[in-house]
Amino acid sequence: MSRYSRRLVDILNGESREDLSRRFNETEAAPEYAPVPKGVYSTDLSSGELTNSGSGTPGYNLGFTIREGEFTGRRVWHTLWLTPAAMPMTKRDLAKLGITRLDQLERPVPPGIVCQLTVSLRTDDDGETRNRVTRYEVVEIRPDSTADADFADPEAGTESGGAA
Repeated sequence: MSRYSRRLVDILNGESREDLSRRFNETEAAPEYAPVPKGVYSTDLSSGELTNSGSGTPGYNLGFTIREGEFTGRRVWHTLWLTPAAMPMTKRDLAKLGITRLDQLERPVPPGIVCQLTVSLRTDDDGETRNRVTRYEVVEIRPDSTADADFADPEAGTESGGAA
């Protein structure tokens, strides 16, 4: 038996091997992306997840997707550290997103948050240039387009589930 335990047929979920093969052969590989230039970007907050640094430091990683311009669709990340020294800034920045309790970090970020992101460039000790978010502000909270009106409270005029 080969060192690989699974075969394509095991993961296709009903798609034919031929269809996957055709799509694979017709798809061009994505380019390697350099960091976006420093500047101010309109972004959607697209993710938030607990993380650890390489040395084990706990943090919360925010993912932002650029909404417009030459870099539309590109992602920029910002890590908020959960250390004693960083906690005051982390709490400040999480509060901008409506996150005021630690247990909220274990839930998906609320949908529809639009942020203005200030991005700079930094060069790490290894010579690698990376983006660094120096500031973000929430500029709009759009209604959840995936919300089902059938679950709205007709008397209150709002959804009965509440925000995250």
